[in-house]
Amino acid sequence: MPVNGAELDDNLRLRIAGMAVVPVLELGLDWYDRWQTLILYEGPFVAEHSWEDEFGIVHAETSERSGEAWERGPVVLSLEDVRHSGQGDGYNVVIHELAHTLDMRDASANGAPPLHAGMDPAAWQRDFAAAWNDLARRADNDEPLPVDEYALEDPAEFFAVLSETFFEQPEPLHAAWPAVYRHLAAFYRQEPLTSENGTYLRITPQPAVETGLDEAFPE
Repeated sequence: MPVNGAELDDNLRLRIAGMAVVPVLELGLDWYDRWQTLILYEGPFVAEHSWEDEFGIVHAETSERSGEAWERGPVVLSLEDVRHSGQGDGYNVVIHELAHTLDMRDASANGAPPLHAGMDPAAWQRDFAAAWNDLARRADNDEPLPVDEYALEDPAEFFAVLSETFFEQPEPLHAAWPAVYRHLAAFYRQEPLTSENGTYLRITPQPAVETGLDEAFPE
């Protein structure tokens, strides 16, 4: 649903749909059944949020965003950023925001989506925590980063940034954190590194299970 003068043509509709289906190619569209509305701005938009601190004081803040996702919807995107997505440079606002919706299927945006049967939540926690700490160390030392530093915002952003990198630039992600790459391949049931002609290899589906984690890895 375009708002505030945003214009949506058939090419953009196809572009959004094509990128949106990538994360659920092997999961199925049912993984998007928690939300229905897609709101589209022409460019970055200002979002207002409130949060309560440990003393019970409620704070309000505004920030400019290229995308936003809520547990029950809507998903909000900047068309300007949609146009810049899918270029193979690791940036994809569509995949990023929809990764958030997958993460929130267990009602918590914590970087730990509901994992499939046979996946080990403790191993997910351990390996993502190690990658988080390694990225923080690289950033502190001004070293080249395998993913965007925005991933360190919180565990939910870490999962979303790594998800878009997994599909857009799997090579540096695998080189930096092969265990995390394997977790993402098992979760998404896709292998971008070994795909041929844009067709991802299939991984045998398993039922989804709760991770049992309140927070996927340390902030």
